[in-house]
Amino acid sequence: MNKKIIGVVLVIIGVALAVWGYNIYDSAGSQIGRAFSGYTPLEAWGGMVGGAICIVLGVFKIK
Repeated sequence: MNKKIIGVVLVIIGVALAVWGYNIYDSAGSQIGRAFSGYTPLEAWGGMVGGAICIVLGVFKIK
């Protein structure tokens, strides 16, 4: 029972992190920065990768 609750919480947190990271990646300032320098904010990558890891861990906890 506890593993399933932790899994659901991890999935929810993972989705929130991934959305947050994508919002930073897709922001106007980030797009301008990528156009001129090719630089992607570290927060965007951290959010998207961290979110994906949380989702995967959550799915394995739910099983």
